[in-house]
Amino acid sequence: MEKRNKIYEGKAKILFETDNPDYLIQYFKDDATAFNAQKKGTIHDKGIMNNKISSKIFELLESEGIPTHFEKMLNEREMLVKRVKIIPLEVIIRNIAAGTLCRLLGLEEGTSLASPTMEFCYKEDKLNDPLINEYHIRALKIASDQEIETMKKFAFQINSLMTNFFKSLKIDLVDFKLEFGRYKDTVILADEISPDTCRLWEVGTGEKLDKDRFRRDMGNIEEAYQEVLSRITQPSG
Repeated sequence: MEKRNKIYEGKAKILFETDNPDYLIQYFKDDATAFNAQKKGTIHDKGIMNNKISSKIFELLESEGIPTHFEKMLNEREMLVKRVKIIPLEVIIRNIAAGTLCRLLGLEEGTSLASPTMEFCYKEDKLNDPLINEYHIRALKIASDQEIETMKKFAFQINSLMTNFFKSLKIDLVDFKLEFGRYKDTVILADEISPDTCRLWEVGTGEKLDKDRFRRDMGNIEEAYQEVLSRITQPSG
């Protein structure tokens, strides 16, 4: 498929048109941002690692009946994806208290939640992606009732599948962010799933294997991402 004009550049990825209007090429950058881009940096080969990790997880989810925008990995930094219209929401699932949830509710980091929780955030950088509820979503006409229910259903299914998958790799899935898009009038999973969008802790030690190492200046960022990639691609090792 022929790569054509760049149509979008975000904090972590670039999208290019192709000669097929239904498909785009998604390019993964090494740029890293945190705190709504107030902190910026570079993680060596992050784009390569996140492309490979996302591809593996999208393949897993597709095999379990979750519709995604993923078609195939093209090379180390690029994947072919369906062209979707992104719904401007972040759908967050939390299994263990960390990050914003601790600040909001006064919970100690690492507290196991009685059940997985879901949050919606409005994707708007000018507003720092505020937490919103279903009433706000309807009032702003961001998504229909049916689309909201579809995103919720998929999010909890994805959580169950990914929790079990990562547990088999001796990694706890603490929380993660999803984005969905509309493709031919259906809602499907889009964006990426990687240590940029998930909190991943080593079972037993609690060692962080995700972007919190960048956020908190903990060091060994590339090594953490590489460890996740190694376990996903060679789980028996």
